[in-house]
Amino acid sequence: MEIGRRIYYDVASGEVIVNTGERSGSVVVTTVEYDISVYIALSERNRESFDYIELEYEQNAKDFEACNGYRINPSTKQLEFSYPDPNQPEPEKPVYRKPLSEDVDELKQSVAELTIMIAQ
Repeated sequence: MEIGRRIYYDVASGEVIVNTGERSGSVVVTTVEYDISVYIALSERNRESFDYIELEYEQNAKDFEACNGYRINPSTKQLEFSYPDPNQPEPEKPVYRKPLSEDVDELKQSVAELTIMIAQ
């Protein structure tokens, strides 16, 4: 069995409180209530102050490997990543954006569409 990560975040700031991580093998799917009882960072908070998203197993795996930070956009409830810029020193405040893997997929689609248009 493979279980994707569940990411709990602060509803006001989008900052990650708990990332349960991915699991595989002899694992059990947990409930939100169970996670709250197990993770001190959640159990010490008011339930209305945080929410969560669930990802599929290995979803955004390459983005998690390449990033230097991530959060949940509180307005859209979408995962956003901050990536290191090899040409500049670490920024004081990370700049979050949608996953690069989504940008790559969109670019591939655009190139395919342009190729079809040119071939016609």
